[in-house]
Amino acid sequence: MRNAPVIYIVVPCYNEEEVLPLTAEFLGKKLDDLTRSRRIHPGSRVLMVDDGSKDRTWKLIEELHEKDERFAGVKLSRNRGHQNALLAGLFEAARRRCDAAISMDADLQDDVDACDAMIERYMAGCDIVYGVRRHRTTDTFFKRTTALGFYKIMNALGANTVYNHADYRLMSRRALEGLAEFSEVNLFLRGIVPMIGYPSDVVYYDRKERAAGESKYPLKKMLAFAIEGITSLSTKPIRMITFMGIAAFFVSIGFLIWAVVDFFRGNTITGWASMMVSLWFIGGLLLLSVGIVGEYVGKIYLESKHRPRYIIESRTPDRIREREKGRSRKQEMPGENLRRSRAEARELQTSKRREAVQKPEQE
Repeated sequence: MRNAPVIYIVVPCYNEEEVLPLTAEFLGKKLDDLTRSRRIHPGSRVLMVDDGSKDRTWKLIEELHEKDERFAGVKLSRNRGHQNALLAGLFEAARRRCDAAISMDADLQDDVDACDAMIERYMAGCDIVYGVRRHRTTDTFFKRTTALGFYKIMNALGANTVYNHADYRLMSRRALEGLAEFSEVNLFLRGIVPMIGYPSDVVYYDRKERAAGESKYPLKKMLAFAIEGITSLSTKPIRMITFMGIAAFFVSIGFLIWAVVDFFRGNTITGWASMMVSLWFIGGLLLLSVGIVGEYVGKIYLESKHRPRYIIESRTPDRIREREKGRSRKQEMPGENLRRSRAEARELQTSKRREAVQKPEQE
């Protein structure tokens, strides 16, 4: 059984000034409850990551930190996207020596009370605990259908993802260190985290309506996110191009045989409509193939640049840890002074002996 862990709740934020005060209230109460019941260490924090927001999000984070030092913040230099903001928060939590980090969105759609079960699984020995939605009744029919299609496509392409899991999860310090070994720029966390290994478990929860504000994931971003996930985790789309080429070749051979047989039977082959359809079909396949290959080439190009995933502009100070370090230094001071005085005394005695030896020689 592990000791009460230092838990960091990592919350990526992008233009969340409307919902942030409510989020802070809920998470503050959850920290109070878990600390009172001694399930987490009093040094646990809520770490909010400002992903280049254009509103007062960072100002609110600083105000929260001034009122309650358990709220910490990290500000990225510009908007880098949800996955990079989440990654920045997780690595910052590891840098601050957390035992485990729980990542969740700022909109409070993820059930905060599921943290209790996640911590229980962690205490039982799990390094990764996935928060999985029981259902998606709060989502629109379109979003439910597209999400189901996305997971089916990912599984068909061989990507190991957890069904109905977003980014609500607990990761131990060991798992975070494992995550740091993945150095690629195009990081799709929902597919990368299962690759880490280590003991894992699942906690089911009911997803709620957004507490306030608007969704930051329109259709355009969702499509880009899906393409990012597929191309980051699987090379099967490129293999599919090969199979499409083989299939088109055999179809063309079939058409050729049919045309030759029909010609010898004395039938006139007009073929204008069929030829146009064939040209458009083959042209469409070629453009699709070029697009898929281009997506992978673009990823290789970005990886070869070795550009940083994000740049941290500023952090809120970790005052509690600074005070703890100060107290530990003060406790060490008497011992250090004693050692210093003993060393000075020995040096003084040595110098006196040297003087005593030198005087008879001079006489």
